[in-house]
Amino acid sequence: MSFAGTVYGRRVRIGGEWFDAVTEETVADRVLTALAEGKGGRIVTPNVDILRLASAHGRIGAEVRGFLSDATLIVADGMPLVWASRLAGTPLPERVTGSGLIWTLSAALGRARKSVYVLGGAPAPMYDGAERAAAALAASCPGLQIAGHHAPDFGFEHDPDTYANVLDKVIDAEPDFVYVGIGFPKQERVISDLRPELPEAWFLGCGAAVGFVAGQQRRAPFWMQRSGLEWAHRLAKEPGRLAGRYLAHDAPYAMKLLASAAVQKRR
Repeated sequence: MSFAGTVYGRRVRIGGEWFDAVTEETVADRVLTALAEGKGGRIVTPNVDILRLASAHGRIGAEVRGFLSDATLIVADGMPLVWASRLAGTPLPERVTGSGLIWTLSAALGRARKSVYVLGGAPAPMYDGAERAAAALAASCPGLQIAGHHAPDFGFEHDPDTYANVLDKVIDAEPDFVYVGIGFPKQERVISDLRPELPEAWFLGCGAAVGFVAGQQRRAPFWMQRSGLEWAHRLAKEPGRLAGRYLAHDAPYAMKLLASAAVQKRR
């Protein structure tokens, strides 16, 4: 069968990469157990686009595969990945998104009175997404401690001093968990640079989740999330930025992935 066991349980192979067969609640339980033992970690949430990039040759493919190899938990953020696992006969229990995890993890971290740092969202002065997201999480998750928050300016990563200052803010706060919502692959690069400085902390690159929590953006209706149509909602919101990626690259890759999974089961 196309799965392997690890200390974190069953894993499923999809598109050449291993995914943990877990639910959102299981992820939260494992994070709390690790924190209690003084062990840090990293959660990566590949979707079809990220899995496609991981299969690519050259620098970007190698970089994405490096993020995955550094991950403690890899969860499937995309219904096509869940469908592929089912077609292959090694089903994942559910789709696990960064936008869902930010709430499930915060609730669990609150019960354990742990702290979080929120990095991302639209920057001040017009709209401080990180501050609003942190306030929303604190209000909804009793016991959750806010170690800090920061919405870096767009392009901050291009100036070495500004980039180092952003990292220092997080490091100095010494959080138990860090949400980094500044887009892929930038957020994963930031996490890779922070991990050695905060070895007992956990990290989640959560993309647009900070904006959703802050109220800056609105997530797709629940029925679209469950039916695998969340991409269509995002495409309608940002057609200029996403049309090429979704329609020209991700859709053909998803079809090949599903066909390959069906062949895998027959074999």
